[in-house]
Amino acid sequence: APTPRALLCGLLATAAAAVAAAEGGRALPQLSDDIPFRVNWPGTEFSLPTTGILYKEDNYIIMTTVDKEKYKCILPLIASGNEEEEKDYKGPTPGELLEPLFKQSSCSYRIESYWTYEVCHGKHIRQYHEEKETGQKINIQEYYLGNMMIKNPLSEPDQEEKENPKESAKEIPTKNIEGQMTPYYPVEMGNGTPCSLRQNLPRSSTMMYICHPEAKHEILSVAEVTTCEYEVVILTPLLCNHPKYRFRASPVNDIFCQSLPGSPLKPHNLEQLEKQQEMMKMPLRRVKEEEMHSTKEEKFSSIHKPVAVGSHQLLTVGTTHISKLTDDQLIKEFLSGSYCFHGGVGWWKYEFCYGKYVHQYHEDKESGKTSVVVGTWSKEEHIEWSRKNAARTYYLREDGTQTVRMVSHFYGNGDVCDLTDKPRQVTVKLKCKESDSPHAVTIYMLEPHSCQYILGVESPVICKILDTADEYGLLSVPS
Repeated sequence: APTPRALLCGLLATAAAAVAAAEGGRALPQLSDDIPFRVNWPGTEFSLPTTGILYKEDNYIIMTTVDKEKYKCILPLIASGNEEEEKDYKGPTPGELLEPLFKQSSCSYRIESYWTYEVCHGKHIRQYHEEKETGQKINIQEYYLGNMMIKNPLSEPDQEEKENPKESAKEIPTKNIEGQMTPYYPVEMGNGTPCSLRQNLPRSSTMMYICHPEAKHEILSVAEVTTCEYEVVILTPLLCNHPKYRFRASPVNDIFCQSLPGSPLKPHNLEQLEKQQEMMKMPLRRVKEEEMHSTKEEKFSSIHKPVAVGSHQLLTVGTTHISKLTDDQLIKEFLSGSYCFHGGVGWWKYEFCYGKYVHQYHEDKESGKTSVVVGTWSKEEHIEWSRKNAARTYYLREDGTQTVRMVSHFYGNGDVCDLTDKPRQVTVKLKCKESDSPHAVTIYMLEPHSCQYILGVESPVICKILDTADEYGLLSVPS
């Protein structure tokens, strides 16, 4: 028999299909968290909202539970909120907006634990690793993941768009970045280093340029989507002048399920499940709240605010500024766990408290804060983990000395994952990242395996403490 959870999943899947029908039969991808839905059970005396997302009385489905309880569920008509602004836009095309970046021959870099990625915009993307051998000879291992094959990479699609107005109406591709469907401008690069795993076919990459007002053309991620084919996400402020490429927070789309005669306000099994979940959560939540909040943390809570641009709150990939503290104060508070770094984009945000925990959370005006414990700190567990994994990675300076480039810490024993029935766990990678703002912090989350995460934390603040790392990667206040 279907569980209440299966009922809700079925309802949301049906809602997605109904939304597709409402949008002229356009097929939607398999149901995911990209478009967040919330099911409400308002009863029979209920008026549909007249502002925000559009609802129509005749856009509904009838749902029947395993206990024969019947509900009329009214579905939202999902449409873009900025259609008028986009329709009236007569400014430069995305290609024209990006042209200065391609003309100035600039390059962006991303340093991973082994590889460094170099994107020279409009020219090539290269992956390389440098090692100094005895006698100071530099050995370079490198692959070109793509080269630009035409003189002006941005002219052709834009020319087509100007000559054929229908082209400008075609759908802009989007990518799920930390739970937020983000529009991007693709630039294809081919003719890279031959790939021995694919009969020596050349490597190729899709460069995905996305709007980020505070960015300086950083490489957010490099992913090998299939063998020797790559996707590279680049943050740039240049696209933000185009309304179709601006960041949009996904609204929560309400589905209103009214009980039909003879059925309870909410399915009986769902009521029981919610009560059980509350009973399980309550004692744990009290303990966690006490652990989480200290007077020191409250003292600094006013600093945990996203960067604001104009009157709109800027939801970024995690770059926040914490410049109200001096370096010494900040380092001491951070290493004691009483000052936490916050970041993230879209639906989920992240809170990292060194030596304490990693939380993933979503704040909603109506339902408050939803929090998931991704991992909690145990020194013993981390030390055991570090015996099998590299807790420190090094960078060789030109003078032959080496310095710590990154430390990795293991946080296990998070909330139990529905998919694996095991506790969530996360590897936190603390990296040095130079920036014009000495107290900028960038945070991003990857999920290479279900409920096993990597949290990247990059900041100039970290540059000052990496060399204090001991054999387990544990940091201390510089002497």
